[in-house]
Amino acid sequence: MTGLAPRPERNTMEPGDRVRVSRSVVVYTHPSHRGSAFDLEGQEGEVLQVLNEWKGRPISPTLPVVVAFGKFRAHFRDDEITPI
Repeated sequence: MTGLAPRPERNTMEPGDRVRVSRSVVVYTHPSHRGSAFDLEGQEGEVLQVLNEWKGRPISPTLPVVVAFGKFRAHFRDDEITPI
């Protein structure tokens, strides 16, 4: 039996890229709206990290793209954000 082959890279985003949230993503942890629903759609931020390996081994996280909006950070799927 062979191991699983790593998936081909779908994500073309790199740390430092500017992105905009293109879908409705509701969070309850935003510092200005803590405890109440806040929709991030239309917000612009910077890609901090793209998670695709851990300790040298490939992983397939559900929300691989970490985006910073000032002090606030959130994790997204590829299809929830678009490059600016």
